[in-house]
This record gives sequence, structure tokens and C-alpha cells, in this order.
Amino acid sequence: MNANKLGLVPFTSTSLTSNWMFKQGGLTSDKEYIPANDLPTEVHRDLLKNEKIPDPFKDLNELSVRWVGDETWTYRIEFAAPADYGKAGMVTCLKFEGLDTFASVYLNGGKILKSDNMFVEHDVNVSNKLQATVNCLEIVFESARKKGLELVKEHDEHRFIVHQTEVSRGPVRKAQYHWGWDWGPILMACGPWKPILLQTFVCKISDLAVSYELAEDLESAEVVASVKCTGPVRGVTFTVIHNKSGKEVAIKHVDAAGVKEVKAVETSFQIKDVDLWWPRTYGEQGLYTIRADTQVVKGASTHAQTLCKTLGFRKIELVQEPDSIGTSFFFRINNTDIFIGGSCWIPADSFVTRLTPDVYRSWVQLAADGNQTMLRVWGGGIYEADEFYKATDELGILVWQDFMFACANYPANKAYLDSVEVEARQNVRRIRHHPSVVIWAGNNEDYQIVERYSLQYDTEDLDPESWLKTNFPARYIYEHLLPSIIKDESPRTPYHPSSPFGNGKSTTLKVDPTIGDIHQWNVWHGTMEAYQRLPELGGRFVSEFGMEAYPHVSSLDQYVSRKEDMYPGSMALDFRNKAIGHERRLVGYVAENFRVRYDIEGFTHLTQVMQADAISWAYRSWRKQWGAPGRRKCGGVLVWQLNDCWPTMSWAVVDYHLVPKPAFYAIKRAMQPVAVGVQRKYKPWTMRPADKLWQRDTGHVDMHTLWRDAEFDVWVVNQATDGMCGDVVLKCYSIKTGKVLKTVRKEGVEVKANAATEVLQDHVFIEDESGESFNSTTLGPFVVEASLYVDGQLIGIDTAWPDPIKYLSFEDRGVEVQVLSDSDILVSAKKPVKGFVFTEKKGVKPSDNGFDLMPGQEKRVSVTGCVASELTWMYVSI
Repeated sequence: MNANKLGLVPFTSTSLTSNWMFKQGGLTSDKEYIPANDLPTEVHRDLLKNEKIPDPFKDLNELSVRWVGDETWTYRIEFAAPADYGKAGMVTCLKFEGLDTFASVYLNGGKILKSDNMFVEHDVNVSNKLQATVNCLEIVFESARKKGLELVKEHDEHRFIVHQTEVSRGPVRKAQYHWGWDWGPILMACGPWKPILLQTFVCKISDLAVSYELAEDLESAEVVASVKCTGPVRGVTFTVIHNKSGKEVAIKHVDAAGVKEVKAVETSFQIKDVDLWWPRTYGEQGLYTIRADTQVVKGASTHAQTLCKTLGFRKIELVQEPDSIGTSFFFRINNTDIFIGGSCWIPADSFVTRLTPDVYRSWVQLAADGNQTMLRVWGGGIYEADEFYKATDELGILVWQDFMFACANYPANKAYLDSVEVEARQNVRRIRHHPSVVIWAGNNEDYQIVERYSLQYDTEDLDPESWLKTNFPARYIYEHLLPSIIKDESPRTPYHPSSPFGNGKSTTLKVDPTIGDIHQWNVWHGTMEAYQRLPELGGRFVSEFGMEAYPHVSSLDQYVSRKEDMYPGSMALDFRNKAIGHERRLVGYVAENFRVRYDIEGFTHLTQVMQADAISWAYRSWRKQWGAPGRRKCGGVLVWQLNDCWPTMSWAVVDYHLVPKPAFYAIKRAMQPVAVGVQRKYKPWTMRPADKLWQRDTGHVDMHTLWRDAEFDVWVVNQATDGMCGDVVLKCYSIKTGKVLKTVRKEGVEVKANAATEVLQDHVFIEDESGESFNSTTLGPFVVEASLYVDGQLIGIDTAWPDPIKYLSFEDRGVEVQVLSDSDILVSAKKPVKGFVFTEKKGVKPSDNGFDLMPGQEKRVSVTGCVASELTWMYVSI
């Protein structure tokens, strides 16, 4: 019997979005229900709506709302039964896409669901549980922190170790950053954080899955598509549509005998003249929509239900091959080697239900505008919203996707493993069709825990069952369970056991730069090396490194009520910076390199210029190490981090309000498709007196030695698959006078395809323009500028300054800022200028920022979001 003959609508889905209420306590609590936000929502947002708590982002209010995470909260809604409820053949379900986290669900007083994993969705059949008129749905959320402590006690056979936060997060499948991190507050959110749907059906389809095999020439694809059918589905029509043209490139109808049990329906077809999906700047982002339509009446042209997914055809390889350095680690897409330059991504809000599709799009667009090619979704956050992956697909941003484990020794008891398997399969199935997702990693830094605490890890033991008996049982998750799930659900996507991970013998603490990916934290953390050492601290793929900086003052002052607290080191500002030891480390790095200013504007500027300098040293030098085919010393670099989850000072290169710091623009310049680089050889000035740079009899640094006979490397990087010919011009400017001391031209430089081309190595200036011996003692310190010209057009420019900047004098720079129009500014200077920064604020976007200026140049900057004459600026001036 088909649905039409029964007089029923085959499939309906209604979101239970509005008219929710909530209260403190469980079902028996005598607290009054008050209005909640529309779903999705979280308890802090609902308390804010009702003015029950202050804004957790302001002042020290984070402390005054900590109690929220220790309480039980109940959500409630009343709704009517569907129109066809109770009719023969009709099934009614409640679909919970995400409950955070320990949730008991009651329908008309009866428990229908108990959930303990934030990342899992649930379908609950309520066909015999609804009332004809009004129904009451109640969800009780217990404290995840308290439940976590209970689980730690319950599983005393396991050694729970967590970094950053208290131990209670270890056994809980919840966004780990809710417990706080070294960049974020402790805000233990809970609530219905994803939609809740009331669905009815006589028949339905679900789990639309697509896999494909590209031909060797990448011009055609063999596609396999399938759905799961429930109930009397008569047939399914699969259609593939080219998104750009709207043309149907394939269509197949599959008969499906109507049965009540779940049945898989599968078909295959060939797509010719495939429009490939490429990372941004390498080609277009060819996208297709695959649509599955159910047919419930044999031969009918109308459809009862439609499922759609967007996909892109691309060939992805993680190239890990022995070479003269060790083992390579880089991505090859559509047979083209791709150097990765991008960022690590954390949740963009402490309350992710505030994030709209437009906000997600703006973040990914910002990364694309900044010449970034990858975002790494970090393992302590969430499997991101569909809107995030949709934006990365459309804008050509690659995604490195961690599973949600970070900085802990996680348990592996049966209940935990069962929950993790459901979580992983569901989220891989949800995300796998996105062409932007090019790698899955098992966790973030969990093998660092193994090393630091000497947990059991025998690389010779290849028996997964035996791993469960060690004090590092999570190895079973990362090296057996998760790779098995990827093999089942997304076999053509590379899997990596962890970030970082080498060969199982060296990860974060014992960095091996010859294999795997590394997190380089011996700048800022660890041994706190000078950031000028970053070029020698790289590896095959640097998936984390970073340097802190303040955001623009405009992004902080609205969260500090007392203006007298707006000074560096105030309690209000120190409280916002969650990084361990930041008071010493940030000031230390600034003071080591610059003359310190302690007014808020001046200190903010110096932290930003310092961060941009550190980022530049890394991106330029590690991209240079991309080398050439057969010698890809470094396959990519991802800064920690792109974004913030609240208004703070951190390693982010863009603040909570999507306002870039100068470091963002430094990455943008370093990651131009064709870029020139120049770098001085680093001569430490902070070494021990026994080192040769110091005068042994006095213990003071020898400045003549520090800057004399400075050696330079000059190179060009080109991501294009074709080579080119260009001219490189090297100029040496006196910092004191602005005079050009020396010009070196290298004409007809053959710039190699998809490689780094060395132009000058260990270059030393021998004589100045007049032919006199080049001596920094008489000429004074100088800055070097390298420019690349192709067909007479300036393609790229880079500068190398003598370090430390604090030893230089920047008096009387002769800076001129000319407003050309409401949207354009022209900046010039008579003498070299370091760190020219426009003060940005939310909505204001200059085309470039945080740049250096050399005499004789004019820098044109366009701005949106304000009138150009309203901009203010700073540069290093003392």
C-alpha cells in the first residue's frame, strides 16, 4: 500500500524552534520557567536574555558566572501532534541533532532518551507516545563538570591526565575548550545546541552517500551513490547537477521494492569532462550537487522527499616518501604539489550557537583574502557547522580536520569507545563529501602526554587489543578505531594519528624535523627561543607555532568598564590573557626587540609589530624550504591561531570581532602566489658572555660585530606550474639618513615552477655606491629591500632589518599620509619606517596594514567601512 492510497503525506520535518522555556534545576525544581532563545541555544545566552547574569565577556564577569556550569538546567516546550499522527502506517520521530551534554529527555513525563555525548545526534521513535492535542517535551541537562568528576572516580583504573584544565573534562565527550584554555575562558555551556526536529513519515530516505574514482587523466569520474530507504519507497532518482552551469550531467532512476525495513539503494554513473575542484589560486572550485528524490507512487513524477549534498571532484594525496632529508609530508592535489600556508581554527565563540552562516562565511572569506590555503579545525573544539565547510568548499580553502581530542590521556572503556565510534561515524558521514576536507587527524597533542608522563607506548607492539591494557589505552582510538572508521566511511581521505605525529617515536617534546608534522613551541613556550631562530626550527610540516599580541585597542576597551584599567598589566587586561606566564613572556619578547612603551596604544602597537615580525620570519623562511620536487623540506605552515572565541589578547592573528592584526597582513604578503624574500643571517644579541659575539672582558655585546658584514639570502617562491623570468633588485638604505647605500641587480632570474629559487646566498655588501669599503661602523645600521619585477611590473617586495630594533633610532622619519579620497590614502616617508599600522576596528578594512616603508616609495592603501580621513596610525618612532 503506498502513501497516497493511505491519504498520508509521505514525509514531513518540522523544527521545534520557538516557544522554549527553561529553568534552573531538574524536573522537580520549584524554580520558575522563563523564556529561552529560539533553538539552537545555550544556557548562558538564555540567562543573558533574561538579565540573570552579567555579560561573561566583560570585566571579570567570567568569575561571577562560573556557578552556571555547576547547576542542572531544564528546557521545556509544548507542541501539537502532527496532522497525520496516529494514522495507520505513519511513523513519528523526534530528531535531536545535538544535546550538550548529559541530557535526559522526557516526553509527556516518560523518559525517551539519555545522552552523554555532545557530538552525537539521536532519532527517537515516538509513534505511540504523543497525545492528540498538546505534548510536553522536557530536557534535563546535568553539570558536565560534576558528571566528569564522578566518571573519574568511577574509572579509577585509568590514569586521567589533562593539560590546561581540571581533570573532569577527560571522560566527557564535550567541547574541551568549555573548561577553559590558554586563550579562552571557563564557560561550561549546556543546552540544545543544535536543532530538534519533529518528523513524520510513511517512507523516507536517509544517509545519502557518494564516492567516486577519478580517471588517471582526471577528466572523468566513476560515481557511486546510495541512500537508505525506510518504508514503502517505490523508487529513488539520483541526479548530478553542475552548480555553475545548472546543467544536469547525470541522472539515474533506481526501482526500490517497497518494504518496511531499512534497505540500501545504490547506483553508479560516469561523469565526463569533470570540472575539478582546486584549492584557491590553483584553479576554479568546480562544485556539483547530487540530489536523491524518493518516488512513492510507481510511475509518478512527483517526489515525496529530497536529499542533497554538494561535492567536488579532486584527487588528494598526502605524500610521505623517503628523501634525502627523511620522510616528506606535503599535499598533492590533482597531481600538483601544493605548499600549504594557513591557520589553526578554534571555535569562533565561547557560545557557538551565536555563530550565523554569515559569520562563518566572513571568517573563511577573510582567510581566503589573506592568501591562506588551509584551516586546521583543532581537536579541542567542535566538528564545525555545515556552513563552515560549505564556505571552505566554495572559497577553495583546504581543511585539516582533527577528531575532538586534545591534550589529555583519554580513557578507552567499552562505553566510552562505543560512544566515540558513533560520534566519529556520524561526523565523518556528515563531512566527508566536502572536497575541502583533505585530512583527518586523530587528536591534538595527546602523544605529548605520552612522552611527558612516560606512558606505555611500544612501537613494536602492533596488537590493538593489548594497547587497551596499557596506561595509554587511547592509542586504540587513534591507531585502530578512527583509521578503521575512515577506511570504511571515507577511504580516499588521508588519516594521520595525531597532530603532531612523526613515526610514533617523536612528537612535540622530542621534535624530529625529518618526519611527520611538528608543533614548534620553543618560541613562546619551551625554551623561549628568539623568534629570529624560527627558520632553523622548522620541520616537514609545521602545524602549530605562534606569537602573542594585543588586538587593536578598539576591540578591548568596550569590555573594560573602568577606563583607568586600560593600561598594560592592569588586572582587567591580565585577567583576559589566559596564557601561562604571559606577563613575562609577552613583555620579554617585546623588550628583547623594541624600546618598550607602556601606554596602551604604544604597547599594543609594539606587540602587534613584534608578532608580525615573528610570523614573517616563519612564513617566509619555511616557504623557502618548499624547495623543489624531490626535496620538499617543508610542506606547509599553520599559525596558531586564526581566531579568538572571546575578546582577548592571544596568539590569534585576527581578533574576536574579525579585526585583523598586522600579522594577518604579514601572512598575506608572504603567501602571495609569487613572492620575493630577503633575510639577514641571525646573529644572536642575547647570548651568554662566553659566545663570540660578546666582548669577553666586559660581558657586553659587540655591536660592531653584530651588524658588520651582514649576510643576506634572497629568493623567489612561485606556486605556478609554469616558470617565469624576472629581475630582482636589492637595495640597501641607511636607517639614519634614508640614503641608498648600495643597489644590486640580478636580471633575467629564471624563477622555477612550483618551487623556491635561490637568487643570492650568504651575500655580503663589499662596497657602497661610491666604491668605498662597506663598513657599518661608518655608514651606520641599514635595512635591505628586495624587489621582484616581471615584465617591468613590480610583483613583490620584502625587507630585512637589523635586529634588535630597539638599538636603532627612528627620529624624524618624514612620514606623509595623504588622503586621496574617501577610500584611498597614500603613505610615503623620507627615511625607512618600521611597522606602519593603521588602527583598525570592527567593520573597517584597509587593503594592507603593518607594512614597512622605504624612501622614494609611495604606498597606496584603500579602505572600506569608514572615511579614509578618519583613520589613525602609528609606527616605530623612538
